[in-house]
Amino acid sequence: MSGLLTISEVARRSGVAASALRFYEERGLVKSERAGSGHRRYPRAVLRRIAFIVFAQRMGLTLEEVGVELAKLPENRVPERTDWAKISASWTKRIDERIAELERLRAGLTRCIGCGCLSLHDCQLANPGDRASRFGPGPRYWIGDKRL
Repeated sequence: MSGLLTISEVARRSGVAASALRFYEERGLVKSERAGSGHRRYPRAVLRRIAFIVFAQRMGLTLEEVGVELAKLPENRVPERTDWAKISASWTKRIDERIAELERLRAGLTRCIGCGCLSLHDCQLANPGDRASRFGPGPRYWIGDKRL
């Protein structure tokens, strides 16, 4: 089993806890081989998959979505830059939506949280009569509902 990494080596190199690696394996996101002692051994290519998982999660993908994306990678060879580019190309819209959401949050921090409601005085100006409540519960303006 030369060229394989132990779970502690993968955890150290990837910055991901061993418990998370076991969890990823249970979910089918990464694979390991078992040594004669039963210990997990990972191929070096798993480091790329783990980096992808971490990046995708930071982008807001769920582990189920990450699994769908990883399933698009070739199984008979180590993924190349073009493989990664294909699966990440569809993320532009998601990134743009996330940026817009963060900009709304930043704008709301100085007044209120999108009519959640933190200031009754401001709400009389920005949301008289609690008009935002007809859109539903929570910070409606931060979620993206237009102000009336």
